[in-house]
Amino acid sequence: MWVCRVRCKRTGRDRVDARTAEIEDTARLVPARIRYLSEGEFVTRRYVSRGAEMNTGEYSDHDVVIRDGMPIRDHFQLDVHGFMLGRHVSAVEDFRDAKQVELLYLAEVEDLAKRWFGADRVSAQGWMVRTSADLSQRAAEKVEGYVHAGGIQPPAGEAHVDFNEITGRRSAARVYAQAFPDGPGYRRYICFSLWRAYSPGPQDWPLAVCDGRSVTDEETASNTLFVVDEFPQGKDLTAPVEGEDQMIAATIFRYRERHRWWYFSNMTRDDVLLFKFQDSDKSVTWRCPHTAFQDVGMQDARTRTSIEVRGIAFFE
Repeated sequence: MWVCRVRCKRTGRDRVDARTAEIEDTARLVPARIRYLSEGEFVTRRYVSRGAEMNTGEYSDHDVVIRDGMPIRDHFQLDVHGFMLGRHVSAVEDFRDAKQVELLYLAEVEDLAKRWFGADRVSAQGWMVRTSADLSQRAAEKVEGYVHAGGIQPPAGEAHVDFNEITGRRSAARVYAQAFPDGPGYRRYICFSLWRAYSPGPQDWPLAVCDGRSVTDEETASNTLFVVDEFPQGKDLTAPVEGEDQMIAATIFRYRERHRWWYFSNMTRDDVLLFKFQDSDKSVTWRCPHTAFQDVGMQDARTRTSIEVRGIAFFE
């Protein structure tokens, strides 16, 4: 049985943790492999271009157990686990239609996040479709001035959170000033993603989310984002870049046995997964590592196609 590792006097929280463990230990266990940053020091960067993404540094695959949270879907809480699964029927008929997404879906996401976080204001900040289908032809189509938003990319391939702390903090300040110039200011912000698989289930490469209570800063590193038309080659991939520590970056993770992974099997178009990139309130669970994984235990799995929307919720 998994319980909170903090041992103290018998308190209400201890009892809640024990009850939580009893519920969560009923979950179906799925053997899987998750890719992590290897031990050691590396220049860690993520290069993204049209239809393709790549990391520098060394990564290794680790055998893990992922728990299927679908039978207990209503158990998960944003400030406890860092994620939750909700239901929402979208007015969007075709998520491949960028106009529908821009006109309808972003406002829907803002409304959902506002209600589920209990926030005062929310600003959606871009979207991306991801698919496990073959994107090699798309990647071969060279583009000039590639913009990493509103396109089609492969699933994320390693345990990560999209923002590191400086990126989240700066993003919140910039977005609030731009979206709510007459606002009174904010005391708390949450950078988040709302994720929806709109291909029929079961999906071949579903999204796994990690209980944020099971990770610490000890196993993290920053992964600087470079948006490019073509990937650099050889030594240019890791050549020094002035001011790199101040650039937009994600947080990546090294493997630790204590990491506690979940997924929700056979998601439908009306299931939406909301999870945190960064919560400025560190008294609650404030981030949620995530990654795609191959669900080899699900028969007749189908190509996954999903849409994710990033946003920031503000508490004034």
